Amino acid sequence: MPFSKLGLTPALCTPLAKLGYSQPTPVQSASIPIILTGADLLARAQTGTGKTAAFALPMIERLLLRDRRTRTRAPLGLVLVPTRELAIQVQRALTTYGAAVRLRVAPIFGGVGMVPQIKALKNGVDIVVATPGRLIDHLQRRTVDLSSVEMLVLDEADRMLDMGFMPALRRVLPELPRTRQTLLFSATLSDAVVRLSADFTRDAQRVDVSHDEAVAPTITHRIHPVDHDRKRPLLVHVLTQEPGSQALVFCKTKHGADRVGDLLEASQVKTGVIHGRKSQPQRTRSLADFKAGRIRVLVATDIAARGLDIAQLPLVVNYDLPLVAEDYVHRVGRTGRAGVPGNAISLVTADEKPLLHEIQKLLSAPLQHVIVAGFEVSNARARTPQPRENRGKNTRREFVPDWQRRQHGRNGDAGFKRRSQDNSRHSRRATVTA
Repeated sequence: MPFSKLGLTPALCTPLAKLGYSQPTPVQSASIPIILTGADLLARAQTGTGKTAAFALPMIERLLLRDRRTRTRAPLGLVLVPTRELAIQVQRALTTYGAAVRLRVAPIFGGVGMVPQIKALKNGVDIVVATPGRLIDHLQRRTVDLSSVEMLVLDEADRMLDMGFMPALRRVLPELPRTRQTLLFSATLSDAVVRLSADFTRDAQRVDVSHDEAVAPTITHRIHPVDHDRKRPLLVHVLTQEPGSQALVFCKTKHGADRVGDLLEASQVKTGVIHGRKSQPQRTRSLADFKAGRIRVLVATDIAARGLDIAQLPLVVNYDLPLVAEDYVHRVGRTGRAGVPGNAISLVTADEKPLLHEIQKLLSAPLQHVIVAGFEVSNARARTPQPRENRGKNTRREFVPDWQRRQHGRNGDAGFKRRSQDNSRHSRRATVTA
C-alpha cells in the first residue's frame, strides 16, 4: 500500500518518493490513518521500524496541510523526548518531511545556550521538539507559549513515563489545551506505563505491530562469559576481529565509559565517548564523527540508546549489562534496523548473570552463550569483586531537571533523596540529563 492510500496528500507523498520511501512500514500503515482522524493513540513497535515518520507525517498533514491555515508564531505541535540526541534526530526528520511546506521546527534541549532557542521561538515555529527540563526553563522565562498546541507526541513513551519524567510532565501538561490530540510511541510499553498514560489521553486507540517481539528478528544475540579482570582484554579482542567494522559499546557509568574509551584509544582503536557529563558540542561532534566513519567505535552510556539512527550499524556491544531489561531492547535496537542483519554481543561476568533472566524474557530466541578461546571463566567459587569504577556506588541520583536543580541553589540536587539501585522493571529512575 503506498503512502497516498493512507490519507496523506501529494505534498507529503512526493518528497517521500524522492527520499526512496515507496511503501510504509507496518507501524506507519497502522498509525497514520488513526492519527489523521484526530484520535489519541498509544503505539508500540520495534526499534528501527519507522516510528518517527509514523507520527511526523500525519502531524505535518493535520497541522499545516489539511486546513491551509494562516501560520501563527505559537507552536501547533509539541514532541517531548527523553534525550538531546533524540531531539536532534526528530527535528531533522520533521524538517526533511516538511521541506515542501517549509516546516518551522525548533529543537529545545539543555547543554547549549538559550538565546538561539529564544530567538527561534520569537520568530515563530510550527512544531517544538523538546526535552522536558529545558522546556520548563522556557516556560518559567515565558519565552514559549504552548496554549495553541493541538498535537502532543511523547516519543520513547516508556522512558518518559516509567523512569522519572512524570514530575516534569505534570509541570508541562497544564500549559497545553485539554482538547489536544495526544500520541505515545515506544518500543516497549509495560502495563504500568499504559495505566499512567490514561491520565492524559482520551480513549486512546492501540497499535501494536511488534508481534510480541521486543527486538527485530534480524539481530543475533551472543553472550560471552568472562571474568572481571579479563573483560577489558576481551572487549579489545571482540572489536579487533573485524578491522574497520564500526561498533557501539555500552557502559553503565560515565566513569566506566571514559575508562573504556581510554583503553580502546591505547589499543589503537579510534574511539569517541558520549555521556551526560560531556558537553553538547562534544556529544554532537562524536556522533558526527561516528556517522561519518572517522571513528570506529562509539562508547556510550544509556543516553545514546535512544536517538541514535545509524544506517547499517553491524555491531552493538554491552560491556556492562543494563540494570533494566527494557534498556537492552533500546541498546541493541541500534543494529539490525530496517531488515538489515545485526549483531549484539554482551560481555557477562558472574554477578551479572541474574540480569540475563529478565532480558531473556523479552526475546523469543534463546541467548547464545559462546565461550571465547583464551577467555574461559575461572572455576573459583568466590564472589567476583566489582570493578573499581562501581565500588561504593550502590546508589544513583534521581533524575532532577534543570528547573528543579536551580531551586535548590548551587548544590541543586543535594536536597534530593538518594535511593538504592533496584533491578525491578518499574522502580528504576532515569539518570539521563535532558
